[in-house]
Amino acid sequence: MTKERPRLPLASVHHVALIAADYDRARRFYLEVMDAEILQETWRAERESHKLDLRLPGGIQLELFSFPSPPPRPSYPEACGLRHLALATPDLEACIDLLVARGAQPEPIRIDELTGARFTFLADPDGTPIELYEEPTPERRP
Repeated sequence: MTKERPRLPLASVHHVALIAADYDRARRFYLEVMDAEILQETWRAERESHKLDLRLPGGIQLELFSFPSPPPRPSYPEACGLRHLALATPDLEACIDLLVARGAQPEPIRIDELTGARFTFLADPDGTPIELYEEPTPERRP
């Protein structure tokens, strides 16, 4: 008889944290293009750093930081660490239409070869890839 290994009692992703090269530009992008709302904004003088707590539609929390002279992202999108931020949507076309109207440039829609789901990518002002992944519905399942 084998003993079952205990599982970590995790519930969900709490937040995603990003460091912005240009805080004001990134702040505008997430507020005006991605429809985030501000939960809290803090200036940390000892670090010369802003910390902006945001809530994206769907309740997704994002922390946006600024630091003096952060190094650039080494490649797109295959840098070590966070590859991309994936956001689920029930209506990919509606997201794309709103994003384009706000000046964003989503890539052409692709089909996930494993799930048949539709998705696209866009980038934030620092080049962080953001994926919009259309949640499959019964009529859209492969």
